[in-house]
Amino acid sequence: MSKQQHKRGANMRTRLIITALFVLLQIVVFMATAYFFAGRTFWVHVIFQAISFITVARIITKRSNPSYKLMWIIFILIFPIVGGLSYLVWGGGRIFPHVKKRMRKFSEGAEPFLKQDVKVKNRLIYDDLHHSRQSAYLKKASGFPVYDNTECTYLSPGETALPVMLRELEKAEKYIFIEFFILSEDSMWEPIHEILKRKVKSGVDVRVIFDDFGSITRQYQGFANRLRDEGIKVAVFNKISASVNLFQNNRNHRKIIVIDGKVAFTGGINIADEYINKITLHGYWMDSAVMLRGKAVSSFTIMFLNMWGFCVGKKQRYLKYITDYSIPTAGFVQPYADGPINDKNPGEGLYMQMLNTAQRYVYIATPYLIVDNAMIRALTLAAQSGIDVRIITPHIPDKNYVHPVTQYCYEELLEAGVKIYEYTPGFIHSKFFVSDDRVATIGTINMDYRSFFFHFECGVWMCGNDAVLDIKNHFLKIQNQSTEIERKTWKKRPLRQKIKQAVLYFFAPFM
Repeated sequence: MSKQQHKRGANMRTRLIITALFVLLQIVVFMATAYFFAGRTFWVHVIFQAISFITVARIITKRSNPSYKLMWIIFILIFPIVGGLSYLVWGGGRIFPHVKKRMRKFSEGAEPFLKQDVKVKNRLIYDDLHHSRQSAYLKKASGFPVYDNTECTYLSPGETALPVMLRELEKAEKYIFIEFFILSEDSMWEPIHEILKRKVKSGVDVRVIFDDFGSITRQYQGFANRLRDEGIKVAVFNKISASVNLFQNNRNHRKIIVIDGKVAFTGGINIADEYINKITLHGYWMDSAVMLRGKAVSSFTIMFLNMWGFCVGKKQRYLKYITDYSIPTAGFVQPYADGPINDKNPGEGLYMQMLNTAQRYVYIATPYLIVDNAMIRALTLAAQSGIDVRIITPHIPDKNYVHPVTQYCYEELLEAGVKIYEYTPGFIHSKFFVSDDRVATIGTINMDYRSFFFHFECGVWMCGNDAVLDIKNHFLKIQNQSTEIERKTWKKRPLRQKIKQAVLYFFAPFM
């Protein structure tokens, strides 16, 4: 890391630390005040206890993830005075009602603009009735239709994807939409930035969204304003503030590039040097993306404009940006969005659908394996029924406190017959499922609570495309570079490692 990069990170990190200290101070004052008043009179104490009791009853009867509910119940039992109040302030829902209301006010969704072509839907059912269930589920849960006439190109690793992105950005004539969780002001950004500046001068509508938390230590002061001075439109998602509120827990984890409504990119790759192995943070960084050309790009256009409308507080002219562009090719493509606005969880649901409908194999790449009992059950049932279930996770973690939680699930999965591999050269950040040489999904959705329940995410489901086999073959290549976790050896790991994994797993719903 250069001195300049270190200074940039230190300056922005200071802002993050100061903000965190203010938030911590608010929490301490809140808890101290509650305990002070609870100790003053018997009746105040009884009221606090009643609030906690009612809250536990509400949690038990609420339709939400059981592991998340259990975490809050235990917290309330340990801290009965403030536990109930804490849940009402921070844990009552996946997102604040006023945020949900604002999202729905300025984001039109997919339905008004993207109608399902019945002929395409019926042809998918005719060609592949078995896997069409996954598409039907996605349409109902996410709202985005399935398309034909869309070319899919699998891109991996990051240093392979970047030149393709730059080539397509250079072709832009009308607009460029960019949305990333991490947008780092470093050497990967430089060639992208140069193209954007040139395109703005030629009249192209260039818009950029980045998540404030994901990018806070990655940019120099005034980054967004400097882009605006260059004519690039910028929206910062959910700015970090020194306030205690649930919405700070919701981040925009999506990675999207849309060019003229004709080309789109998504996947695990952010804009930062580690994603193209320009710098080494956790060994070799293995990541993946997919490029779409054709009809399905319209869904990513709508996704971006929905998020832009929410961020800037203004409805968008959606139809202006929809392009009737087709690339005749075999197969079906269905982009989808996920987020805390509703409780349908299409990302997690699709993963389960693929496990439940697999006939021969399901290969999975994920940087995190922090899953609840329902997902563990789906994985183990698939393996126990004879499906070849394989999972690749990192060998070198990016977060030392998270990796033991990933490893906690190994033993139960191994006993059921799931094969687990750790990517030996470093950190695998790819997020994909591929099954039966027929279907695959790739996107931004990790196998953890944050992606399934709190983050805004996106992905692409593919059926009968050449990219499906490309993903499978790449999985096998990565597997050959990985170390298989043997059940007998894993059971003999040190006791302190087992205890560490179990203790950290207790906090899994918050990770």
